[in-house]
Amino acid sequence: MTAPIYLRQLEIGPMQNYVYLVGDPETREAAVVDAAWDIDAILDVAAKDGMTITKALVTHFHPDHLGGRYMGMNVIGATELLAKVPVKVHINTREAGFVHRISDLSDSDVVAVEGGDVVHVGNVPITFIHTPGHTPGSQCFLAAGNLISGDTLFIGSCGRSDLPGSDPAELYRSLNHTLRNLPDETIVYPGHNYADRPTSTIGHEKRRNMFMRFQSVDEFLRFMGR
Repeated sequence: MTAPIYLRQLEIGPMQNYVYLVGDPETREAAVVDAAWDIDAILDVAAKDGMTITKALVTHFHPDHLGGRYMGMNVIGATELLAKVPVKVHINTREAGFVHRISDLSDSDVVAVEGGDVVHVGNVPITFIHTPGHTPGSQCFLAAGNLISGDTLFIGSCGRSDLPGSDPAELYRSLNHTLRNLPDETIVYPGHNYADRPTSTIGHEKRRNMFMRFQSVDEFLRFMGR
């Protein structure tokens, strides 16, 4: 039987970002995923729900998900979160070195994680899934059959692969091998509100999302203009 889980999806900021609170309804502990744009609003929701934020998880280093300064953006995010709650920021090891260049986080604020690592929020395990392509260290979070997919997988689409650090071949493998192998009933929670509904399933995306239906990386690259 699946353990009970607390999961809140919040649309915040001018880029239609989704921020997530995920955790254990029994211990009242929660992790915040991609805290950016309005830290007070995020903390207010957690407080009203009676949850205590104990971890910060980041899908990738772009400022609209991490906060900080990059590509002409300057966004409130993890630095401001840590000024209010004493948590560590979990980011993939391939991007941990970027954090201090973009934000005011110190090395001691950051926990570098690998794909396959698991953290517990209360009694709820959250598994890190490394899904490079949009960025080198893009990662998704799997908890109790729920996948927070960041900018790797959108509903009906996928993240860009033409930005600095992007790799369309890696994105193909992340979509058509790593994520495609998850159970069809896995619920998908994307990084942005770019669709006509807030969630989907892996099964639906396998059937309807053209980016998960290419038979080879060469087909995918031709479609992406590479």
